[in-house]
Amino acid sequence: MDHLTLKALKPTEYAEAADGYRAISAMADSAKDRIDNQITAAMRKANAGEAADAALKQLRKLSENFHYTQVECSLINGALDGFSSEITAPKRRLTEALDDAATLAYSVNEDGTVTYPAGGKSELTGEPIAGGTVLGNTYVITGNNTNFQSPGLLPSDARLKNPNPHHAKAVDIADRIAHAVREAQEIDDRYSKALRKLKAAPGLNVDTKTWANVADDVDAVSSAASKYLQDQIPLDKSPADRKEWWDSLSNEEREEYRTAFPEVIGNLDGIPSAVRDEVNRENIHLLIAQLEGRHDEASIDKLGGLKGIQNKLNSGSQPPMFLLGIGLEGNGRAIVAFGNPDTSKNVSAYVPGLGTKFNADFADGTVKRAFETATGAQDIDPSSSAIVWLGYDAPQSIDVMTTVDAERGAPAYNSFMSGISATNENTDSHITAIGHSYGSRLVGAAAQEPGGIPGADDIILVGSPGVGVDRAEDLGVGKEHVWVGAAENDIVTKLPSKMEALAGTMGLLGGGPPGAYLMAEIADQGDDDIWFGKDPASKAFGANRFETLPGPEVVQPSFPNVLDSKLDIEAHSNYFSPEEGKDRVSARNIAAIVAGQPGYVTRETPR
Repeated sequence: MDHLTLKALKPTEYAEAADGYRAISAMADSAKDRIDNQITAAMRKANAGEAADAALKQLRKLSENFHYTQVECSLINGALDGFSSEITAPKRRLTEALDDAATLAYSVNEDGTVTYPAGGKSELTGEPIAGGTVLGNTYVITGNNTNFQSPGLLPSDARLKNPNPHHAKAVDIADRIAHAVREAQEIDDRYSKALRKLKAAPGLNVDTKTWANVADDVDAVSSAASKYLQDQIPLDKSPADRKEWWDSLSNEEREEYRTAFPEVIGNLDGIPSAVRDEVNRENIHLLIAQLEGRHDEASIDKLGGLKGIQNKLNSGSQPPMFLLGIGLEGNGRAIVAFGNPDTSKNVSAYVPGLGTKFNADFADGTVKRAFETATGAQDIDPSSSAIVWLGYDAPQSIDVMTTVDAERGAPAYNSFMSGISATNENTDSHITAIGHSYGSRLVGAAAQEPGGIPGADDIILVGSPGVGVDRAEDLGVGKEHVWVGAAENDIVTKLPSKMEALAGTMGLLGGGPPGAYLMAEIADQGDDDIWFGKDPASKAFGANRFETLPGPEVVQPSFPNVLDSKLDIEAHSNYFSPEEGKDRVSARNIAAIVAGQPGYVTRETPR
């Protein structure tokens, strides 16, 4: 890159090329849809046997090829659009510098140097002060182009002390030219590197390895275009501003962002739920391909989580499933809704707690709780949606005793809730924040953020070890809208305060976990304090306590050796499940609150 190349460069030509790749991408997408939805369906209906099976296999292969073409051409489109946009700024700065040189009758040479004329007279000799040539930021050439000096060896202002009045102006122009060329070179390097990756091998065979390469291609383009993204996508704006931005785009622009930057759009609060779902369904198999073949524990866990979610998506459900977020950050990220959160009047977002991670158990365990809440709420009001939000790293062990993970996760949860409020199409929407176990501590932290939890009308806390405040009214929705479920045999809701835990430690040393629990019970100072503050189920806290089933007893005694007794915490996990042997009473009450029907809730006396 030099100033002559930059001067001749036409950003519009790259934008036009991007349009061409966008058109190819759209054609490939249309061809894939026709194969999947028309040709394949008709062939399945009309034909059977080995020949038909072979033909269907070839059609699947052709569909994958078109899909690959669609994605890669969209990435090229995104890269070219990004380059066209970014290169415009340094080209404009170069043009302005060249125009200033022409106005002053300075010469800009092929090597980027600027030659200026003689000007003024020497105070010592009375002779005219010679002109000279300068090269921006790197060398100074004085006199008759014979004396090269490095400004690094001169005082910091030496380049500006030349008595020729033209010198300082020429230095400024040369510096601007050099800066524009350097900036253009950096932009060119970034996008050239990304575009070189977007190249299919001869004899293309679209398989898992190919999609893994596509995932790398997405990362390469996103990395190259990070500045372009920052300039074009309102990443630093509120979810409401992002919704407004998205609505202002043309269909072609939306398609470009969806395909070229799936990880950004699929996880961006304020983007409509149907769009996030569509993008994340495409992106999930790229993430799977990215992790295939890795053998470290974290990758195995996340791969299991991705495949579990993908199986759920492929199986379908009623209410329909929406994938609102997916990613490999930390222990893994996943946001799943049942029922469309944008069209449903009632929306809840549940935060799971201790031990939750994105692994093979996530889809059949944590996600199932959101499904059961959605189906229960829809039985009361069909316009209901329930979400599980794993947008933070839930504590996995001893870190559950601190507020660190909750405090870190609270801003992300509030951003998500703000996005839900921004995209919901109902003027009288009813939004419920739900925290289970340590997730209730995160909800408490979110409520303490400036402005509280955006859009929240009700807050549900179940299996809570405390939420960081001592009164329900401090959660920002009014104490009559704070609901607490605490099963009689849920040990987490009876954790000792930090002072009481000292006595429990003595019991742990003398009799194992059952002894610790019993000693903490004995040490209870009667102040309703538990680990993270006042017990939300207590009268002192002031919330609505709803009825739950007691669940299995905490200590399962072993006779005659009491020291072999076991600790059973199943009561802590039953709140959302209406299944036999779980907690249908709690599940029904949660569903009623989510559906905006508090009159259906059966109450329980606070502790």
